[in-house]
Amino acid sequence: MLGIETSCDETSAAVLRAPRELLGHVILSQDIHALYGGVVPEIASRQHLTAIDDVVAGALREARVDLHDIDVVAATAGPGLIGALLVGLTYAKSLAFALDRPLVAVHHMEAHLFATELEHSDAHPPFIGLLVSGGHTMLLWVPEWGRYELLGETRDDAVGEAFDKVARILGLGFPGGPAIQRVAADGDAKAFRFPRPMLSSNQSPCDDDYYSFSFSGLKTAVLTRVRDLEARGELDARRADVAASFQAAAVAVLVAKVMRAVNEKGCRRVVLGGGVAASHALRSALEAALDGQLFAPSIRLATDNAAMIARAALYHLERGRVAGLDVTAQSDLRFPGMTRRETVAA
Repeated sequence: MLGIETSCDETSAAVLRAPRELLGHVILSQDIHALYGGVVPEIASRQHLTAIDDVVAGALREARVDLHDIDVVAATAGPGLIGALLVGLTYAKSLAFALDRPLVAVHHMEAHLFATELEHSDAHPPFIGLLVSGGHTMLLWVPEWGRYELLGETRDDAVGEAFDKVARILGLGFPGGPAIQRVAADGDAKAFRFPRPMLSSNQSPCDDDYYSFSFSGLKTAVLTRVRDLEARGELDARRADVAASFQAAAVAVLVAKVMRAVNEKGCRRVVLGGGVAASHALRSALEAALDGQLFAPSIRLATDNAAMIARAALYHLERGRVAGLDVTAQSDLRFPGMTRRETVAA
């Protein structure tokens, strides 16, 4: 299985044999976006176009196979940046046509769930899934692969986006998650009491916002505090405290919502996915709350990568789900097998 991933700013290719036998895997990150404080879609697309030949060749070389050894080609079809998605999917379609091989189109966020399963054989349903990235914050109940109940999602900023914006406010660079984590290590997480949005003790499972997330207000609270510290000439001395306090607030909301789902569903198995799954603070807090029932991907598989695309594609291939060459990329591709939680009146 050859997997290709180009949904945002990582160009990646992987060769997978069987569910967990990863033969070759290359991830090329586009560092140029750090100059702009965020991903520039047009630049991302052009960088993918420039790199994809070499990235695929590198994965094949590492796997010690050539293109004619590939049985199936898979690629991300969405969601993501439309121009970036088109590069990878068009490349995959061309390969599938030229080699006369089946093509599998993969949903990027579903693949993030499979990323963890690549490394942990016990990371299988049933489980509570938390998908946290720069574009998504989703809490799921997964009774079995292919069936996903959306318990809650963000109503504004994704948590990864909030980390990026707060890092920019603090002058820490991009991407924001690693930058804040690094600076927060020297700060006091209790220095500032930032709000925990959509989290209160009087909420009940019948409330619409019981599982929902919102991070724009938290970001605004940080901005207000930073402006106050700047006005008093204290920001340099308190930057680490602000970073630590923000990180603590964001993590507290995520953990609280996860534990609500754990208690409601009676399942203590939790699977993390997405770039923010690399957060040491989030992992540590969840591990403490769950008493060892957390399954999280390695740092390499937490980021956008083609190994997870290949693994998700294998699942769909085994069920006969292949795509035609007329398949197209969609920036807002619907999550396959997804249903929304219905709130029950008290």
